[in-house]
Amino acid sequence: MPTDTRSNAARNEILNRIRAANGIQHGQVVPTGAWEAMERSYRRHGSLSRDGVLELFEHRLRDYDSGFVRVSAASVPQTVASLLAARGIQRVVIPSGLNAQWLPSGIEYLEDDGLTAEELDQVDGVMTGASVAIAETGTVILQNVSGQGRRMITLVPDYHLCVVLAEDVVETVSQAMERLQRTADVATTFVSGPSATADIEMTRIKGVHGPRSLDVVLID
Repeated sequence: MPTDTRSNAARNEILNRIRAANGIQHGQVVPTGAWEAMERSYRRHGSLSRDGVLELFEHRLRDYDSGFVRVSAASVPQTVASLLAARGIQRVVIPSGLNAQWLPSGIEYLEDDGLTAEELDQVDGVMTGASVAIAETGTVILQNVSGQGRRMITLVPDYHLCVVLAEDVVETVSQAMERLQRTADVATTFVSGPSATADIEMTRIKGVHGPRSLDVVLID
């Protein structure tokens, strides 16, 4: 879409200027030796068990006021139906490529084919998958790929239901960054709970920069 093209062009221009400021030509690879020699004193690996990672992920999400349900693959449609019914959601936008087996009947689905912000504002919510999730920060990471879609569709609607595979939950930010190396050139959004902000008087307001509500369904 034109908006995405402009965004990508602007991002590339910014990156090119950063490269130029560092004396790196576009397309030039940073010498492996220099890269490997950089000191990395931060924690790069997890220490928790698999169950510990998933429990930490749940704790962080609930702490951020997100809904969380841990289910088997066979229970996803029923769980999604219950969550949508509880919030009164009837019209849901979905990205192309979303797993059809996750979708319960009785819901009106609008597959995104370049919906405008005004059109997205008229739907009740959005449902997507995720690329990776980070337990220690309670973050789900979305990319402009099949099953997750454009950034716009997850920022305009008031409600977001995100389905995450347990195998895609890592403990640390560093582990997530390693996973994202393969798709580093794709538009990526980090979501840590519902959108919330506070003014100078510390009045907390939800939904200013993204969805007012977030539910995460973890497929174990």
